[in-house]
Amino acid sequence: MHVDTHHTAAAGGAAAEGDANHGYDAPDLRVFVFALFFIFGGITSLNDIIIPKMKELFTLDHATAMLVQSAFFLAYALFSIPAAAIVRKAGYMRTASIGLVTMTVGCLLFIPAAGKASFEMFLFALFVLGAGITVVQVVANPLISALGAPKSASSRLTFAQAFNSLGTTIFPYVGSAVILGGLATVDSSTLTGAALDAYRTESSRTVVHTYIGLAIALLIVAAVVWTRRNRLNEEQEQTGSILHAFTLLKRPRFAMGTACIFLYVGAEVAVGSLIVNYLMQPSVMGLSDVAAGQHVPFYWGGALIGRFIGAYVLNKVSPGKVLAGVATGTLALILISANTEGAVSGWALLSIGLMNSVMFPTIFALASEGLGKRAAEGSGVIATAIVGGAIIPYFTGVLADSSGSLHFALLLPAICYALILAYGVYARKPVTAVA
Repeated sequence: MHVDTHHTAAAGGAAAEGDANHGYDAPDLRVFVFALFFIFGGITSLNDIIIPKMKELFTLDHATAMLVQSAFFLAYALFSIPAAAIVRKAGYMRTASIGLVTMTVGCLLFIPAAGKASFEMFLFALFVLGAGITVVQVVANPLISALGAPKSASSRLTFAQAFNSLGTTIFPYVGSAVILGGLATVDSSTLTGAALDAYRTESSRTVVHTYIGLAIALLIVAAVVWTRRNRLNEEQEQTGSILHAFTLLKRPRFAMGTACIFLYVGAEVAVGSLIVNYLMQPSVMGLSDVAAGQHVPFYWGGALIGRFIGAYVLNKVSPGKVLAGVATGTLALILISANTEGAVSGWALLSIGLMNSVMFPTIFALASEGLGKRAAEGSGVIATAIVGGAIIPYFTGVLADSSGSLHFALLLPAICYALILAYGVYARKPVTAVA
């Protein structure tokens, strides 16, 4: 069976022929998918800026501040499989519109959160925002893989991820100026009672203004995507229940790739979340919070540059070998950062972004290879593993609090990258297709 999403092609031009095994001929849709990658990448990276803001506003320890990431990435665990089920029923473009509208609602929930100056309400707003991004990502990854020849899927997904990195490079720079700009003017730990409540409410407004602007932009994109809802003649696997997707985990290559997504996202988010506080340490670079926040784009900018390079390299070198190579580089940089001080330590940590660059798209493509009509299901299962971003950063924060050292806390991301290196070696050879 397949989803009949082509009815008439009045909205958005003629329907593109093709299928998940041979690729859709719809180059114009790639532009829309690149835009989706840019948006959800940028919004995700703003969490790195919100963490020091929340830590200061609500006087939190490292582990509690990391609940910002936990609330956001928990949505991947809960909504990835339902999102894949929606794709099976409604098709890629309609599901993308649903995800964008959900993201808009999440952005608007920042208004009551700031009004009450409540950390818990901020976490709920981030959870809803994460739910919308989950839906969009479940659509975007298999869709960009399908929009062209299967043999170049890994390269194409890496190029799309470069737009994700463009968002993660631009958004934190603007966000640190807007959200962190007034942070250093008052020490919230010296305030109590009504004065503290008033300060929290006032400081929260800068966060709100940022997310209201995002809500407006998201609604516009959702409307444009909806006009393209009949663009594809889609075939989706329809057999089995919503949990049928998990039968794919019987395939060792897919199961191990899914585990590596958990480890990779957790490690990437943990390192990104530590950057501001790490660079503020007198033993590293001793920067102010705003200056440290303005260094976050170097981390994500490295990923941007690396993905453009990676899109070329992946056409020449097998994805497994590329993955093993960059995982080795990441381990080296963590060891350098953890065992040095000053600018060397700071820049080694920021350089991890360059090595991270091709990991997600390469692991995704290696795990998804040969899934055919089950690609959307596979994407749902893999996206569930993005919950690593909720768990590994929290325990990295616990390590930092218990040891009193952000350097020591890098041990957990290092273990994650070592396991990813092993998967790269394992997945060097091509896989056979799913029946």
